Amino acid sequence: MRDIMGMMGKVKEMQAKMEKVQEEIAALEIEGKSGGGLVTVILNGKGEMRGVKVDPSLFKEDEVEILEDLIVAAHKDAKQKGEAQAQEKMAGLTAGLPLPPGMKFPF
Repeated sequence: MRDIMGMMGKVKEMQAKMEKVQEEIAALEIEGKSGGGLVTVILNGKGEMRGVKVDPSLFKEDEVEILEDLIVAAHKDAKQKGEAQAQEKMAGLTAGLPLPPGMKFPF
């Protein structure tokens, strides 16, 4: 019976740690860049776009498609960085748990 109570205590402790890590991840601000820094996209830890910075040299009628592609590329860069940071933070939380390789947590 003590084992079950101890396990329940550890589960509650882990829940509290997970909530803290999720708050930290949500508060992240990630910058993605493309075009050698001509376009910057800023995302929060949830992947929501918070801002876009575009170098004025890209505001030419014949370069609209290039600008659009650079914005998409910068967003992808920021999203990948954010996912890597979130995974890194979660790895510390799940260290020692017998999870199968490649399993993402939380599910």
